[in-house]
Amino acid sequence: MKQLLTALLSLILFISCSKDKDEVKDYTAENEKEIVDYLAQNNLTAQRTNSGLYYIITKEGESQSEGENTEGNENDGHPTLNSNITVIYKGYFTNGKVFDESTEGVSYSLRTLIPGWKEGIPLLKSGGEIQLFVPAHLGYGSNGNKTVPGGAVLIFEITLVSVN
Repeated sequence: MKQLLTALLSLILFISCSKDKDEVKDYTAENEKEIVDYLAQNNLTAQRTNSGLYYIITKEGESQSEGENTEGNENDGHPTLNSNITVIYKGYFTNGKVFDESTEGVSYSLRTLIPGWKEGIPLLKSGGEIQLFVPAHLGYGSNGNKTVPGGAVLIFEITLVSVN
């Protein structure tokens, strides 16, 4: 019984210690400052949403003409979460280092993309262009992915080629 109790206590200590490694860090305040500083240093004026996404629409785009496929695009030419979109984009950090880029149109279901894109892309119509300043909680979070470190602010320059 004493061995079972010792083993159980050891397991509890191990689990509680390992949780520290998986703890999610909140980068909200750091990211906000990093974005605001970047905008100021580059003389940029951006809009901020309630979620903390900053954006600059450089070209709104136009509604698709009659005869084009507008399925899932019932919001006055703007894509919805149910839309499939084709985009050209460049993603980089505030230090200018590019982590992802597409110079030819790539298609995605908007629903499958990071929250910052889900919120920012519907602000455009086909042919529109936007610059998104994405805090970590709307990007890849505190864990990151293969090319993005946890807690990173992401900047995207996106052209919405079409809403398919």
